[in-house]
Amino acid sequence: MDLYQQLKADLQRGRFAPGTPLKQSEIADYYGVSRIPVRDALARLKVEGWLTGHGKRGVAVPLLDPQEAEDLYLMRMRLEPLLLELAAPSLNGELLGRARDILDSMEATPKQTPALDAAEIGRLNWLFHTELYRAAARPTLFNTVEQLQRQCERYIGYQNRSLDYQATSQREHYQLLALLQRGETEKACTLLERHIAAAGRMLVAHLRKPRD
Repeated sequence: MDLYQQLKADLQRGRFAPGTPLKQSEIADYYGVSRIPVRDALARLKVEGWLTGHGKRGVAVPLLDPQEAEDLYLMRMRLEPLLLELAAPSLNGELLGRARDILDSMEATPKQTPALDAAEIGRLNWLFHTELYRAAARPTLFNTVEQLQRQCERYIGYQNRSLDYQATSQREHYQLLALLQRGETEKACTLLERHIAAAGRMLVAHLRKPRD
């Protein structure tokens, strides 16, 4: 894992709290690397929205913004059901089977395997949706949804860590697959819209709560 991937995963895990300034020298010491890869990684993460400007040339971990979170889920709850509806006629047993395998790999088995961290849960969650959405063969719409997903990643990581939402998400994903396997596309799209909306509203309400 290169520095960019490692730093991004640590941001998603919550290793650096929102609002924390990140200095190149401190990051270089923390990860045991030179400043050049640190500079490049921080610049890339800033472009992707994982970091924000701080001071004249510095960066910081952005605060979690309830309005941004609301905008993101409102867009997702409109576009993702549309993409699923377009994909549904092309979903076959093989594609649905691969999607189920991804869900199964996310099931925690503490006696055998350590629980997945937020970064890995986020990666597998998007991989599950990708298996369904790519069947639509609508690259422009897919790329827009993928960009929204990238913007949501830090919120999804926070939600899974702080609101213990993963069990609910898993249950609804399995329900979604069952509907698609039965050819109940309209119900599947309705469930997906509710799934995104409920998670979004819970997160926004939590972010808007006054802090002690």
